[in-house]
Amino acid sequence: MPKPKVLALVMAGGEGSRLELLTDRRAKPAVPFAGVFRLIDFPLSNCVHSGIEDVWVLQQYRLQSLNDELANGRPWDLDRTYGGLRLLPPQLGSGEEDGFHEGNADAIWRNRQLIAEYDPEVVLVLSADHVYRLDYGEVLARHRDRGAGVTVVTTEVPDEREASRLSVVRVAGDGRLRGFHYKPDEPPTTRVATEVFAFETGRLLATLDELAAGDGELKDFGHGLLPRMVDAGEAVEHRMAGYWRDVGTVPAYWQAHMDLLDPERPLELDDPAWPVLGRAPHRLPARVEGSARLDRALLSPGTTVCGEVTRSVLGPGVVVEPGASVRDAVLLDDCVVAAGARVERAVLDRGVRVGREARVGGAGDDGEPALVAENTQVPPGATVAPGGRLGPDGAEAPAV
Repeated sequence: MPKPKVLALVMAGGEGSRLELLTDRRAKPAVPFAGVFRLIDFPLSNCVHSGIEDVWVLQQYRLQSLNDELANGRPWDLDRTYGGLRLLPPQLGSGEEDGFHEGNADAIWRNRQLIAEYDPEVVLVLSADHVYRLDYGEVLARHRDRGAGVTVVTTEVPDEREASRLSVVRVAGDGRLRGFHYKPDEPPTTRVATEVFAFETGRLLATLDELAAGDGELKDFGHGLLPRMVDAGEAVEHRMAGYWRDVGTVPAYWQAHMDLLDPERPLELDDPAWPVLGRAPHRLPARVEGSARLDRALLSPGTTVCGEVTRSVLGPGVVVEPGASVRDAVLLDDCVVAAGARVERAVLDRGVRVGREARVGGAGDDGEPALVAENTQVPPGATVAPGGRLGPDGAEAPAV
């Protein structure tokens, strides 16, 4: 059977407010992960390894921070004269398709003419704030075999608390979706949509037009588009195996990094058959001095460790001075932890300097990780409480 014409749409325009200070100055898909990657590297790498060569990125919030990381598609071999990577920011004008996007479904509707002109058989819609590995070819095969209007990739999450901030689905015995519940207060199940959707193009565009005409709510997928297609019996499930995590909140972002340090390694980032690709930093190798003590740590290029690092991920250029301690923490690019300082159960954005004898965060199995904004100075001897937030002006910020 001939390969279908597939267009991948990566939804990368949201503000990412649940990541709080991490998205004050960058788009959520541009947030670093595992030291040397960005969140958008995951769907783009999955596309390339799945043989999908036409990828459009729908942008809006802080788009320049994302464009810098995309590098015209070069890290994924998508920088081509025809096809490859295409960036779609909002357009200003007098047409109904112009203006800022008011959600994922609205963003696709505003670009419906471009999609129709490209004329794909399948539109593969992907989020840019999840960490996972998936062969989209398997999803497309399931979609074709079932002749569905939309195929929804699903997975199980550990509990109802996590399910309540996602899209929860109910699935019949034949694999057809019988319910789609967008961020429900009381989830009926713990099976959730992973925000990977394969749409039959005609049904996608027709349903969006119906919603835009005023007989439904456009906005995000869960407001009108997916519930309508589920109610019409057009939606089927593709159950995903393996690791998947939504990293759209600070605790989830922190936990995903802790998962990387698990001896079981639930997600292989450097599998030669399916590596995560991205714009790698050009730095010297990491330097570990004789005074250092390391246990279950990931060190990015350019890091210098003279103190203690335990169960932590250090981004490029991080410095841990002698006598400093970093435990259960995520430090982004060029952070400095001065002598005698302690960072524990925390996320530090790039350029943070923790002064001598300062304390950031603290122990606790269930508490929020502390968070410090980009380029913030934690004064010598100062304390950021466990679960606390320190904004760019040095003032405390509320957790979301």
